[in-house]
Amino acid sequence: MEKFKVLVVDDEDDFRETIVKRLRGRHLDTTGVASGEEALKAMEQESFDVVVLDVRMPGMDGIEALKEMKKRWPLTEVIMLTGHASVESGIQGMQLGAFDYVMKPVPLDELLDKMRQAYERKRIQEGKF
Repeated sequence: MEKFKVLVVDDEDDFRETIVKRLRGRHLDTTGVASGEEALKAMEQESFDVVVLDVRMPGMDGIEALKEMKKRWPLTEVIMLTGHASVESGIQGMQLGAFDYVMKPVPLDELLDKMRQAYERKRIQEGKF
């Protein structure tokens, strides 16, 4: 499988660092940041194929960050991370252009599968299939 670039956005340090480490262990070029604001800065500096974005964060939450990402980088695919109480936010994210949403804690294989699907959709939209 072709390598793709992933940005993980989550304010929970342990969760984010664990996901980043495990994705890197699967040979994915992965960057982790702690906020929506940091995610937008990172995306201004380099391009990412797939963003894994937590819904609930202090400051700019995942929904606000998603809106800005889709406005500025419409082909970047975003997978929303939701807790049990925020399924509605995951659905709202999909209505705003997110590829899909997954519940925390998410099994790594399930997350990888969603990320691969999102990356394939991005390649098709770019005409690189």
